[in-house]
Amino acid sequence: MKKQFYGILAGAALCLGAQAIAAVIPAPVNTFIGTQDDGNTFPGASAPFGMLQVSPIGEHYAGWHYTDPKIRGFGHFFLSGAGCWEQGGQLSVLPVTGSIGPGGAFDTSKAGSFDHKRYASEYTHDGEVGDAGYFKVRLTSYGGITAETTALTRAAAERYTFAPGTAQGHILVNLGQANERHSVVGSSLRVVDDHSVEGKIVTRSFCGGAQYATWFRMEFDRPFAAHGIWNENGGTPGSRQPSLQGDSRPHGAWFTFDVKDKQAVTAISAISHVDADGARRNLRADAYAQGAPRSFDSMREQAQQAWQKELKSVDIEGADQNQRTVFYTALYHALLQPLTGNDIDGRYRGYDDRIHSAGNATYYEFFSLWDTYRAQNQLIALLRPERARDIADSVLKIREQGGWLPRWGYANFESNVMTGDPVTPFLVDLWRYGALKGREQQAYAALRENAFGVPPFGSRSEGRAGNPSYLAKGYVQYDLSFRAKGMDVDPHHGGSATMEYAQADGALAYMAEALGKKADAALLRQRAGNWRNVWDSAAKDQPLGFQGFPRARTADGQWYTELDGSYTPRAEHGFHEGTAWQYQWLVQQDVGGMVKAMGGREQAARRLDAFFAYDALGADPFQAVRKEWVMGAYNYYNQFRYNPNNEPDLHAPWMYTLVGQPWKTSAVLRAAETLFSNAPNGVTGNDDLGTMSAWYVFSALGIYPSTPGSGRFLLHEPKFAMAEVDLGNGKQLLIEKEAPAGAAAALPSFATQLSWNGRPHDKVWLDWEQLQRGGQLRMQLSTDPAAARWGSSPASVPPDAN
Repeated sequence: MKKQFYGILAGAALCLGAQAIAAVIPAPVNTFIGTQDDGNTFPGASAPFGMLQVSPIGEHYAGWHYTDPKIRGFGHFFLSGAGCWEQGGQLSVLPVTGSIGPGGAFDTSKAGSFDHKRYASEYTHDGEVGDAGYFKVRLTSYGGITAETTALTRAAAERYTFAPGTAQGHILVNLGQANERHSVVGSSLRVVDDHSVEGKIVTRSFCGGAQYATWFRMEFDRPFAAHGIWNENGGTPGSRQPSLQGDSRPHGAWFTFDVKDKQAVTAISAISHVDADGARRNLRADAYAQGAPRSFDSMREQAQQAWQKELKSVDIEGADQNQRTVFYTALYHALLQPLTGNDIDGRYRGYDDRIHSAGNATYYEFFSLWDTYRAQNQLIALLRPERARDIADSVLKIREQGGWLPRWGYANFESNVMTGDPVTPFLVDLWRYGALKGREQQAYAALRENAFGVPPFGSRSEGRAGNPSYLAKGYVQYDLSFRAKGMDVDPHHGGSATMEYAQADGALAYMAEALGKKADAALLRQRAGNWRNVWDSAAKDQPLGFQGFPRARTADGQWYTELDGSYTPRAEHGFHEGTAWQYQWLVQQDVGGMVKAMGGREQAARRLDAFFAYDALGADPFQAVRKEWVMGAYNYYNQFRYNPNNEPDLHAPWMYTLVGQPWKTSAVLRAAETLFSNAPNGVTGNDDLGTMSAWYVFSALGIYPSTPGSGRFLLHEPKFAMAEVDLGNGKQLLIEKEAPAGAAAALPSFATQLSWNGRPHDKVWLDWEQLQRGGQLRMQLSTDPAAARWGSSPASVPPDAN
């Protein structure tokens, strides 16, 4: 199978064997990046932060994999990069040909004829297009059909062009099957007239989560010649009786079109999580103009213009075409979510299952906080401050209407996936960035409630389920028998939960101090040191000889041991999706204390060298990261190296900066960036709703968010010669690097001096306020390691939170 990718740049199409398309965007995006090796992105069309996405469904648990052999349909909802199953593909639509009737290609006497695994179409990657806002693929079954999709915020369009000479084409609308693991609990369907269909789909979603409902409306650009409805009894031609179905049983409708003269059939569609009226209004708002349905091309043009505006936020120079595509695709992935949750009239379904109004704001849904609090949240705040304000307000509305702050909020319920206390650093950072202006007290009250208590027994939320032990003893106990309300709960991962709680306390201490809550601030700073309660100074990594590691404690205060009494920091016991080696760096609020516990700066640097296999990186970074680091998306266990595929140690490269060796931060980042490429496997690990992509954007720009709540951004060598960042407030941030004349790109480089607005800047960070005022950040480089002076002094690093 020939692999081809497409992107549009500066008015010209970058084509690898396909015709250029008319609409253009200024930065190339390849939506196939991340669709292989469990990146779990989707290649289809979406608007920035859009409510619905139209993309192919295959046999992969997340919806689509680049090597899936067939397309089962084009689904109308996806999450980008999530690591769990049951994440989209609702309302599956597929164009087909062939007879529909008793004994036909689609045998109406047999319900199995309408199983999407059976009628799925083969396809080719040749000629495939995956741009921001537009997707195209050629189905090779059914005589050959070209499928195209585009999407605006609340409505989408699909165009299916049948092969010349085809007399009749059918559109299958499948309500009973989503993706491989997304269970449809029940559905209803109504053929409204000779060109429209409406319905409702109830699904159980995301790691076995609760049920939620999606309403939809779909309209075709011309009347259908025939139609029918199928269920577990087979197909019924011509029926317009409202159809109900449950228990994951077959359910859908077919629509037949005469395509001799006009071979393309276009459908516009919209969804709502409120009701059927919401779907209708969303369709009228986004897919109609002057009272009539819009054309596919006009919607596609608007979709690509919307992405042009978003991608223009950052302009880079000094990158080749592949590097540009990787960078702008990462930016694209980071700006897909959270998803718009309110209908065009402002209504949304809250966590109390009641209907509320967002007014003139946007209410957002789908908060993967354990992931996004580390990088993606800060990128949105930097580039789109108005969206950040609405995101912050949406999280507070979840607390107001659902009774508790979220951890992993899916649609309008708490999934309780993942552990720790991610909502605290998430919201405190947004406070620090000004996104909670006027709501500081409300936000602090909600965060304090979460930090000092637990949700009531009847609440779906778990909150800090480990708080009883943490508040009394200073650590979350490791207890695998602890009752969970969902798939995860903090005592099942007591070691990492303690470290996450402590970091969250350090973040909240900043906010408490700023709001004049001195007693709370002092107590929270004290609790920020609770990581020491799970630091076993005697724990030793025998192969390497390093001593002192985090280690889970049982309820009676004893250190966790294996049955034979042994312990290794390379084991995962007590740590969520990681090991003590990876979690030992999650002490951003107290780096000085962490360094002291490791035996000083020199010993901490030695430990970092072992963690990153630094000597191997210097010899051959491309091969070293693929051989020495953790490579599998779910290979969390029995590891001691850096895991670039997962969140717990994403910040670890900057620990070099904080121990006085910033040039090693740059070396590690350049090596890690080789894992991001212009190919389907070009995202490392799950992209986790844009988190890994946001990490890449920050890494390439030369800035990275530091300790949650501090408002600091650590500085490092940028990847490109120049980047101009539109801060969304009328200001620009210009980031430049000056490489030594004649230096080969493959040679390592070392920062000799950094200037901020033309003045020498010896600190390794800038504060949020400095960034928001805009300015010029310029780094001078040398290939001489002896010249690596910038940032190496203890006075250059920021103070700790406590």
